[in-house]
Amino acid sequence: MFLGLRTAVYHAPDLDAATRWYTELLGIEPYFKEPFYVGFNVGGYELGLDPDPGDGLRGIGGNVAFWGVADCDAAHARALALGATTTGGVRDVGSDIRVAIVIDPFGNTLGLIDNPHFNVAH
Repeated sequence: MFLGLRTAVYHAPDLDAATRWYTELLGIEPYFKEPFYVGFNVGGYELGLDPDPGDGLRGIGGNVAFWGVADCDAAHARALALGATTTGGVRDVGSDIRVAIVIDPFGNTLGLIDNPHFNVAH
């Protein structure tokens, strides 16, 4: 069911400034750039910038590693069936990208992402 690590997301309340900063830091342009999210393909993994204050993800402990899944709804349901708790369910964040964040039974944050736009570098 899990396809591999895909994305680390960082809270970016000023998305334009964060995009400029990470573009400079990484030395590459984002592969995905929308008003709701910016994604950089860094060696086959995504570094994402999320401006949504509703996610509650800020500062130390505010980043989430997202594991690629083929079906976010199914992966989310399975995690809950195995004892995880949800932080808000599966969300469509735009452009057919679906994400969910769960807390495992040990208190760890686990991100799930179904992103048809992201291709793993080979």
